[in-house]
Amino acid sequence: MHSSFYRLRATALAWLLLWLAAGPLRAQGQQGASQEPPRYEIGGINVTGTRYLDPNTMIGLTGLKVGDKISIPGDDLGRAIRKLWDQGILGDVNVVIDRFEGQRVFLTFDVKERPRLSKIYFTNISKTQADELRNKVKIVRGKVVTDALLNNTRQAVRKFYTDKGFMNVKVGITQEPDSSLPNSVELVVDVRKGDKVRISDISFVGNEAISDGKLKGKMKKTKEKKAYKFLNSGKFQRADFEADKEKILDFYNAQGYRDAIITSDSLITVQDEYSYRWIGTENGKFGIHKATVREADKLVLRVYLDEGPKYYFRNITWSGNYLYDSKTLSSVLGIKEGSVYSKETLDKRLNYNPTGQDVTSLYMNDGYLFFSIDPVETRVEGDSIDIEMRLSEGVQARIKDINIAGNTKTSDHVIRRELRTLPGDKFNRELLIRSQREISSLGYFDPEKVGLNPVPNPADGTVDINYTVSEKPSDQITLSGGWGGYAGFIGTVGLVFNNFSLRKASDFHNWRPVPGGDGQRLGLNIQANGLQYQSYSFSFTEPWLGGRKPNSFSVSLNKSIQRTSTTGSVLDIKNGSYIKVNSATVSLGRRLRWPDDYFTLSNSLSYSQYKLKDYPYFANFSTGNANNITFNTTLARNSTDNPTFTRRGSALSLSVNLTPPYSIFKGAHPGVNEWVEFHKWMFDASWFTPLVGKLVLNTRAHFGFIGRYNHSRAYGPFERFKLGGAGLGFGGASNFVIGTEYVGLRGYEDPNAQFAIPTARQGESGGIAYNKYVMELRYPVSLNPAATVYVLSFAEAGNAFDKYSDYNPYKLYRSAGVGARVFMAAFGLLGFDFGYGFDNVAPVAGAKQDKSQFHFIIGQQIR
Repeated sequence: MHSSFYRLRATALAWLLLWLAAGPLRAQGQQGASQEPPRYEIGGINVTGTRYLDPNTMIGLTGLKVGDKISIPGDDLGRAIRKLWDQGILGDVNVVIDRFEGQRVFLTFDVKERPRLSKIYFTNISKTQADELRNKVKIVRGKVVTDALLNNTRQAVRKFYTDKGFMNVKVGITQEPDSSLPNSVELVVDVRKGDKVRISDISFVGNEAISDGKLKGKMKKTKEKKAYKFLNSGKFQRADFEADKEKILDFYNAQGYRDAIITSDSLITVQDEYSYRWIGTENGKFGIHKATVREADKLVLRVYLDEGPKYYFRNITWSGNYLYDSKTLSSVLGIKEGSVYSKETLDKRLNYNPTGQDVTSLYMNDGYLFFSIDPVETRVEGDSIDIEMRLSEGVQARIKDINIAGNTKTSDHVIRRELRTLPGDKFNRELLIRSQREISSLGYFDPEKVGLNPVPNPADGTVDINYTVSEKPSDQITLSGGWGGYAGFIGTVGLVFNNFSLRKASDFHNWRPVPGGDGQRLGLNIQANGLQYQSYSFSFTEPWLGGRKPNSFSVSLNKSIQRTSTTGSVLDIKNGSYIKVNSATVSLGRRLRWPDDYFTLSNSLSYSQYKLKDYPYFANFSTGNANNITFNTTLARNSTDNPTFTRRGSALSLSVNLTPPYSIFKGAHPGVNEWVEFHKWMFDASWFTPLVGKLVLNTRAHFGFIGRYNHSRAYGPFERFKLGGAGLGFGGASNFVIGTEYVGLRGYEDPNAQFAIPTARQGESGGIAYNKYVMELRYPVSLNPAATVYVLSFAEAGNAFDKYSDYNPYKLYRSAGVGARVFMAAFGLLGFDFGYGFDNVAPVAGAKQDKSQFHFIIGQQIR
């Protein structure tokens, strides 16, 4: 029974008792209607009917206490009853006057407690959904079953199902006594969720300047459910819709419609009914039967707009500017008279413009941290608006303290050496953002959680800079195995410590498991396919040699051997052909300050020794020894913002490999391949452009050329280019060809396979020139530092040429496809691509070529 009925009943009963008990007083009251009712002192208060509630607490809730004076009859007792009812824990309340003793009155409140909750059940839904609902409702056993508790339970269940698209859900709650516990009930929640309701149509009324399609595109969460829109759920959620309405108005404002408003919206539930005909036989004759089918409820969403007029900027004036004149500020603002009025554009040009300079950065990059600007509309005339920019330049601020928090493993000096601003420097917003990017690029921290917080100190004109980081695993371990090749088993064991510390290695206590925190890189790798292929490598890199300047030093050692069988049997592979390579490389690199400090220059010197016996993969050179001394210099510029999932920036690299020109020295007559000579030029460029939301376009171009010093001498077989597959060498992981530059071209088989890009172009040993172009669309699925995952689609084309006379940068093998990348801190990069090659590479007319290729990538990006 509803609580209002109990309240009326209790109040009426209280007044009846008061009227009967106050009989002797009625005569006095009849002497004059204008007299005040008599007042009595409360001599005592008693509470009956409680089983779990404390009587003294109930007395306190009435607001009455012994010694108070109340009017009988009057509102004092009515107010006390209402206060008890308002607690929501009582099912009935009565007040009784026990007795009068002179001017004292004794009261008894007789109450009936509401039951307490023992259990809750859900009916007509699955056990999984019932468990989810218990977590949503969060009802505690033993809690008093109040009206509020019942209403909250209904609302929680309704919201749970409306969020899933069940707009017509019905919830009923009944209370059943629990025989095992006194004054306890079990709640039985009956759920009738009905059919799922989805948005079938969204339309706009009153929009003349902007089409329905564009407005729908601005709604991020509220979408129509169409057969071809398989990624859209079509669910309607009011909170998401309200946010989408704000996006629509923001879009209107950006187009100059600053007065645009959404006057109303309507959500209509409809049911589609239709008839169909069934043709069958009835008594041996054909008959037509009609039937009516009712589809599930659908939603039709209507949004009513008032666009208002379109406005334009007219006069823009400046006040309060002393450091820069109005002409300079107007030039930086870049908004001309007659431009479409857009608050979004104005705010971007004033405060933060990711693609160029803005007014605020002009000041803040020169130390004016306390700078502020307030655009004020001074006049609106017709469709034109005048703006006055009111500036407060303030004073220049200098950096006082730099604080770093969150680095539990990485040493402070590793982070501080990446900072572009130091204590005592002028505040510079651009350099602070650059410092944040450099910390993110280290690879030791979650790039999404690198925080930057300037804390101004207006009293002394300084600012403290607080950086916060969140460590993530950066070391990598590779343990892989497979079956293939001659020996059968293929295995790899690799360890890469990206944040190693040689300084701490002498202390045994730091080996937990390895000393770390100084930003050095130590790599160890062993790879084997039985006797067919074995490789051992070691590398060490110190990015800040000496600790004062970003001069990197690295050293690497490698030993590899590849054997082949002339008969194809594993039994004679030990006595078959082989190539053995021993190599060592030392390199030095430094960061440049010109043209800007995104540039780096590195130089390396390497020595490789080749020993061949009947090796079948190099043209005109199968047996003998060769030596290769190479000097490499690489000029690179990298302004990308994140090494795992890059959103913006570019990476450019020009690399030159030079060997000594032995053949042009007078009197020098070494064998053709005894001392390898060539000059090799490589250019790689990659640009990242954010498109919509998290969608990123990556465009790449790659070129490679090999030259010779002596034109009377043929090109050697070493370091040539081969295109195709994942760029891992032909045959995938079961074959390893060394001394060759492999360039991936998805959608085609690995080089030297049956249907590889024709060797007539690449040459038996590979091409001396290649070019490749790539376009990729990337979208992140997860940016969790433990596993960064993104999907991609690609289109690419490339080719390699054995002769410069055949070189044609437009004669390309084309492909397209889709793929995914998974970057796990412990294992590095894993990639999967499915590509389709558009061009025929079958070596024999009529031969069947599989143009669909699946590629697996580990530990590297496809060049």
